[in-house]
Amino acid sequence: MRAVIQRVRRAAVRVGEEITGEIAHGWLVLLGIAPADLLQHAVWLAEKIVHLRAFPDEGGKMNRSVLDVSGSVLVVSQFTLYGDCQKGRRPSFTGAAPPAVAESLYEAFITALKRWGVPVATGRFAADMQVELINDGPVTFVIDAPA
Repeated sequence: MRAVIQRVRRAAVRVGEEITGEIAHGWLVLLGIAPADLLQHAVWLAEKIVHLRAFPDEGGKMNRSVLDVSGSVLVVSQFTLYGDCQKGRRPSFTGAAPPAVAESLYEAFITALKRWGVPVATGRFAADMQVELINDGPVTFVIDAPA
């Protein structure tokens, strides 16, 4: 399981003209799921993200978590995080989990985040989405769940 997380001042995701998820400050999480991922990976990744100290304290040092700053999390499924561009000119997505597997782990990840009490908004799984954000910092991390 792979997450690209961006610290944001605000973020929103749309499907067509409908806003399906929107947050003020917090994390925008682009979530990719691999075929071998399990529930334990979703739980581990959720815990890592809610406790990651990458929000500034009063001195400007990255020392606070999204929980500490009363932030939110916007989760967007993104199978292209497992796209392989090494060969040819068209990416291969064989490294991404099939939708039936990925959707249940995407939902498990969202549930795990909510268990920590963080407000969570989402995109729509497998939809064509447009994501808007104001990256704060900019601060961006890539986190892979341990195999």
